[in-house]
Amino acid sequence: MISENRVDTLKPGNPFRDWLTDVVGDRIRNKRCNVAVHKIAPASHTVCRYEFEGENFSVVAKFYAEPTGRLVKYNPVQSMQREFDVLRKMEKIVNVPRPIATHKDYHCVLVTEHVRGRPLFKFMKSEHGLYDKLTLTAHTLRRLHDCTKTDYRKQDEFAHFHKLLDQLSLGSNRRLEINKLLGDWWYSTLIDQAYGCRIHNDPNPVNIVFDHDRIVLLDFESSWEGANFVHDLGVVAAELKHSFARYKGNDQRAEPYIGHFIWHYSRNLDEFRRITQALPFFMSMGLFRMARLGFNSSYILKEALACMKLKY
Repeated sequence: MISENRVDTLKPGNPFRDWLTDVVGDRIRNKRCNVAVHKIAPASHTVCRYEFEGENFSVVAKFYAEPTGRLVKYNPVQSMQREFDVLRKMEKIVNVPRPIATHKDYHCVLVTEHVRGRPLFKFMKSEHGLYDKLTLTAHTLRRLHDCTKTDYRKQDEFAHFHKLLDQLSLGSNRRLEINKLLGDWWYSTLIDQAYGCRIHNDPNPVNIVFDHDRIVLLDFESSWEGANFVHDLGVVAAELKHSFARYKGNDQRAEPYIGHFIWHYSRNLDEFRRITQALPFFMSMGLFRMARLGFNSSYILKEALACMKLKY
């Protein structure tokens, strides 16, 4: 899924390298060390890991003025500062990569500490320890949601869904079918909530990293407030389903893991039941997200539509 390739070495005298060594402060001892540059892909922007050679320390830099995905019309300075501010708030609630600095003159760069560990997708592929990792993920998302309660803006969920569909090459008949299904969900009460919260919005198995029993959530770039907490749960569930379909040839093998994940998020049986009723809507959203990235689109579209059909 994610790859790293060494692309350069920055030596003392390089302005960006010298700024990095300044902002990391006493995290490194040798201020004259070379800095190895490792490009990380795929990503929505240019992202690199900068390794301070001989120091056993790295940072990750995301360059907001260098988009690599579909979204190219945005304010890179605002986006850079927004994620920095969100990370500063979130590090008081959950483990995130520690935000270090920003600089608009270096292609709107956001610098965070590099997090060592194994991403969730490796546990999904091997299944070794997956139940335990899903328990930690459920508890971490619960803490994030409980500590960021706001009003619930249901209309934003649907606006987000339509925006996602706009990015897919859907025929007019298929889009009409999906719009009708969205209307059914809008008038149902299954995704109504007493409150909203900040969601991560992209808790895919690359953005959830484990360093032994420590879990870290990466990439809060697309997080937002006023959302339904089941949104994040649906993305994780969709990723589990797709992973088992892709690597094991049987998406039904994901069901015990999804049930385990939702159970450990829930406070009681009643909440578990309510979450499982709302979950298909957000699973379909998670599946459409993957279709947008080109993953096995025929299977994903079929499953997404199946999730959207309300079962009264």
